[in-house]
Amino acid sequence: MPPSATRSSDTAPRFWLSGKRHAEQDLFFRQTLEAKGWQQGDEAQWQAAWVTGMPPRTAFKATSPSRVMNHIPGNAALTVKSRLHKGLSELRKRTQRHYGETHPNTERLNFFPRAYEMPHDYPALVEDAAAHPEKRWILKPTNASKGQGVQVLRDPNTAPLTPNWLVQEYVANPHTIRGHKYVLRLYMLIASIDPLRVYLYDQGFAKLASAPWSPDDIDNPFSQLTNPDINALNLDAEIPVEFIDLDRYRHWLREQGHDDQALFDQLHDLATLTALSGVEAMRARSREDSADPRGCYELIGLDCLVDDQLKPWILECNLSPSLGTCAKPEHGGVVEEAVKTGLVQDMIALTGLDQPPRDTATFDAAALAAERERMGGFVPLYPTQDTHRYLPFIGLPSLADYRLAAELAPLSLSFYGQDVSELIDGEQLALYHHASGRYFQLNNSAALIWLLVSEGESIETVMDHLQAASGGQVDADTLASDMWATLSLWWQHGLLAPGDRDTAAFGTFCPARAQPATWHSTLFFDHRRWSISAPQGPVVERITDALAPLLDANDKAPDVSLHILESANGYCLTSDSRVIRSRLHLDDIIPAIIQHCLSHTLSDGQLVLDVVLVSRQEGHVVCIVPSQEAPQAMEALKTVAENNGLALTRGARLSLATPKSLEPLNVPIEGAGFLFQERGPCAGLLWFDADNCDTQEVPSSLESLGALLPLTITSAEPHQGLSPDALTALQQMTQVTRCRARLTSPQVEAVTQWLSQTTLLPPSHAAL
Repeated sequence: MPPSATRSSDTAPRFWLSGKRHAEQDLFFRQTLEAKGWQQGDEAQWQAAWVTGMPPRTAFKATSPSRVMNHIPGNAALTVKSRLHKGLSELRKRTQRHYGETHPNTERLNFFPRAYEMPHDYPALVEDAAAHPEKRWILKPTNASKGQGVQVLRDPNTAPLTPNWLVQEYVANPHTIRGHKYVLRLYMLIASIDPLRVYLYDQGFAKLASAPWSPDDIDNPFSQLTNPDINALNLDAEIPVEFIDLDRYRHWLREQGHDDQALFDQLHDLATLTALSGVEAMRARSREDSADPRGCYELIGLDCLVDDQLKPWILECNLSPSLGTCAKPEHGGVVEEAVKTGLVQDMIALTGLDQPPRDTATFDAAALAAERERMGGFVPLYPTQDTHRYLPFIGLPSLADYRLAAELAPLSLSFYGQDVSELIDGEQLALYHHASGRYFQLNNSAALIWLLVSEGESIETVMDHLQAASGGQVDADTLASDMWATLSLWWQHGLLAPGDRDTAAFGTFCPARAQPATWHSTLFFDHRRWSISAPQGPVVERITDALAPLLDANDKAPDVSLHILESANGYCLTSDSRVIRSRLHLDDIIPAIIQHCLSHTLSDGQLVLDVVLVSRQEGHVVCIVPSQEAPQAMEALKTVAENNGLALTRGARLSLATPKSLEPLNVPIEGAGFLFQERGPCAGLLWFDADNCDTQEVPSSLESLGALLPLTITSAEPHQGLSPDALTALQQMTQVTRCRARLTSPQVEAVTQWLSQTTLLPPSHAAL
């Protein structure tokens, strides 16, 4: 019913406000409708719902032309970062397959940074990072807001091997305003998904970072991130949160000599293609949730980065974008409030919430014209007079899309068969799709559709043939619906390719990541041979760099096998049919191999210590290197060993009967010269312990024992404790090792000076 300021409370339409929200999230929506005579209702009584976040699935069943919800089921295809990237990637792969890598259609989709979803994309991320060491990466939670958890990732190999994280290629050349990085916040409205209607608001903001941008300042969130919730915490900034509206932004671009219209043409194309990438998922979920497309719309906050070539990149689509005022009045807050107020008012008008509900089954060109008379500041993106520009990406539009677009401008659709064999038996026709292995037996109507469509006949021509074949016994609408259902099935399963595809490029592109070849070698360690295999690439490079002295090309039969495999959670280490370690980062692979091999060097009456040894013929110094001290300590030990002709290896075996001596296991340490060492006395124990503030304190034998226990291997099975005899032997080793030290700082001079007190270096080194 039309709005009226004199409505009684019984007849006034009602709005329902819900979700996890602050008052400002629905302020403009509430104020606009209240000014039109609406009253607040609840989840049972409403004609317009405004939910921050997603409503319960049951709420969608109530949608209709007279009960309108501000969300579309399946919107996660756009608003969850990993799904957005997946949808855009699949759209680009399909376009590549149909048109080729260098076709303009494919190049139009180069507006989203490459991304990897953790944990199952971790091996692919490792390969990409190794092949392109110049790239930088940013880590994001897949479904968080307000910049929570976003950080620049120094080393992509350390990406978390847990779900709900996305590692995205970092656009390293951002355009800046007064030296500050910025992101454009645009507002995209999907007014309906069937027929699809997409708009972009003509206003929005450039959101500035609060600190000047520098490529070397990657750990500073105030220079790298533009989210207002993060920058509001920058107490050192004169303007922590600054918003520049698009009118001023475009004026500034022109003053700088840039073509602002060219940039916004790209932004419009980017927004349209982004919406298209998610529409099929939203349609499928709407059917599943029994939602009426006429009663659902979606306002999305589109965040785009502009690089220094004035090329836009989509970063994310935000569900329920903030409608509160973030900036102070003097820093753009006044304009921000005005823009958001106008945005909501125009959205309510465009969606027809304040109009009599349309209860017709179709949405035609007249309805579209009426909608656009109410669109205010919204710019129509789809459909338009040039809808044909988007047909290569849509492939097969819905029947409602096709009919509406055809009313706006002449439209012709055609397809070809793709990777299909036709099997004929008499008058029966069946199809076999080689790529998927699917088999289709066709009735007479479907056979006629296939024979015409697969040869490139237009959809219009096919319809004419179907009508002629029916002898006028079936109405045109029913024929069109049946034909579209058949075509949709074939398109969904990949049996059809667009009629305007590049036949030279067709079928030459394989979008899936090729699995790396497998590398094989033999690891010779402690008189045992291990066959070892791993995926070619960064993993093999790590193995050959770290374990080169132990790798042997001899063809003798191995005793045991080791395999490094890609898994859904990073890498895993297996031996024959048993998983030894899983959820391995790239940096974890070598330690996992070594620890497994060390655990198999045990014999009765022995202990194995996973320690670093500094050695020469006179004896061995045991070095306890906690993981947090490892990088600095190992560099210091390598330097000392190289300067003084000492061996640096990993792993030692201790006999319970003779705890005064050690047998090196001679595991090489990457970057250190490898010198094979033999059994000798334990000449000292050096402990790098940054937690101890006194560098001169000598640890007691019990303290040393406590530090060694976690590094002691007593069995091939994990979590196996020491026997009384083993504990006694280890304690005796720490007691007879009189030369003990605890260093808080792994400095070369300090290590050299202490070693001069042992038998490894002469006393003259003390002055070095």
